[in-house]
Amino acid sequence: MKMKKTLALTLAALMAVQLTACSGSETSSTSQTESQATENSSAGSSDEMTDEERIKAAAEAGKVGNWGLGNEYEIQALLTKYGLPIDYITQDFTMDQFDSDAITLASAMTYNELGLVKNDYDGALNYGDSVGIIDMNDQGVAMLEDNLFCSKKFAEENPNTVKAFVTASMKGWAYACEHPEEAAEIVFAAGSSVSAGHQEYMAKEVAKVVTTDTKGNPVSADKVGQMDEAAMQQTLDLAKKYIKLEDTAASEKLQSFTLDDIRSTEYLTYDPEKDGAPEKTSVSVQLKWLPQCQFMGYYVAQAKGYYEEVGLTVDIISGGGDISETTAVYNGTVDFGVTWVSNLINANAGGMDLLQVAQVYQRSALVLVYKK
Repeated sequence: MKMKKTLALTLAALMAVQLTACSGSETSSTSQTESQATENSSAGSSDEMTDEERIKAAAEAGKVGNWGLGNEYEIQALLTKYGLPIDYITQDFTMDQFDSDAITLASAMTYNELGLVKNDYDGALNYGDSVGIIDMNDQGVAMLEDNLFCSKKFAEENPNTVKAFVTASMKGWAYACEHPEEAAEIVFAAGSSVSAGHQEYMAKEVAKVVTTDTKGNPVSADKVGQMDEAAMQQTLDLAKKYIKLEDTAASEKLQSFTLDDIRSTEYLTYDPEKDGAPEKTSVSVQLKWLPQCQFMGYYVAQAKGYYEEVGLTVDIISGGGDISETTAVYNGTVDFGVTWVSNLINANAGGMDLLQVAQVYQRSALVLVYKK
């Protein structure tokens, strides 16, 4: 599959940025302060530019960046919105190109790279409020990201297991969003891949994308994991427009998709007395990357005993290996996986019969960050 390593590679930015920033933090901080002062004094009215003016200026200069690993579709939709070519610079897995002005509009996830740009903890660039963002949700081109999925075959054969796992996981997510500091501690204790400071930042920012929809409306705790039809449809529509597949059959299949081909809402609630016990009591879920608060709901559900409450023993498996989460679920290596909706759409177009059973992130976490 073309997007086999999409998410694992994207999140590799986290460790790479930390190592790069840490290795020259003192020098970087000094040069950054000087460059910011020079830029601020010469920028004039740059802060008064509209998002449209800023996007057009960056696009015309060839300085819009993205990783090109799965969420470039939002950037392409944004550029199309303003009548611009959909070209972008391939962004590396650090924010060095942004720091050096090689890219003036750099892709960043609000819970990850944006924190590494703005904050002053170890490994971050400490730009603070001297940067601004262009939000995909505000621009009307948002695509939904982290979901929970399994194979259609597994869901058909183990419906109570799927319901139980989804219910316990979403309970974990609701608790994590209400108690982000505690969630960060739980994830850190589970073998965090990032610093404690960045872990806490991530927890608070992830909570926002789980409990706020694409329109800025709050999502209540009992609705965590819901599948907003409008947001799901927009994600599918943009996927159809911007995902390019070389295989003709796969491309035609992609264009034929409806939401019913990729998701089901029937597994969002579980009543043990009515539904019965889980058919399979020992299950596994593969994440997209190493332990971090991007996945805090599953770690919290495990630590709080929510999985035990519904009769499940759960093995949480880190991502980032040679086998992507979609492939791992498809071939039966694991029972559940976490991926972006666009990844699942792409996988199904290629012949994997996967099924989204919960939508954890309710809005896009992708922004374009720029220096004011």
